[in-house]
Amino acid sequence: MQTQEATIRNASGFHIRPAQLFTEKAASFQSDIRLTVSGQNQAIDGKSILGLMTLGLEKGSVIQISAEGPDEKEAVEALVALVESGFGEG
Repeated sequence: MQTQEATIRNASGFHIRPAQLFTEKAASFQSDIRLTVSGQNQAIDGKSILGLMTLGLEKGSVIQISAEGPDEKEAVEALVALVESGFGEG
C-alpha cells in the first residue's frame, strides 16, 4: 500500500469540480483508492464522488491518499499531483 499526504490548495476547496476531477483520475487506475482527512479515522472511497463531497474539505485541509493494487504508486503520485496543483484553478 502507498500513502501520501496532500494539502487542498484551491481557494474554493473540494467542491464538485475538483471532486469530479479526482474521481475521474482515480477511476483510471486499477488500485483501490482511499482518502482520509488528517485527524480522522474514516476512509472514503476515492472513486466515489458522493463520498468525497461529504468531507467538506476547505483550502488548507490536509488529506492522506492511499492506494492498494497493481498501480498503487502511480495512482498516489498522480492524485497527489492533482490535489497539489489546485485542480487547475487559479
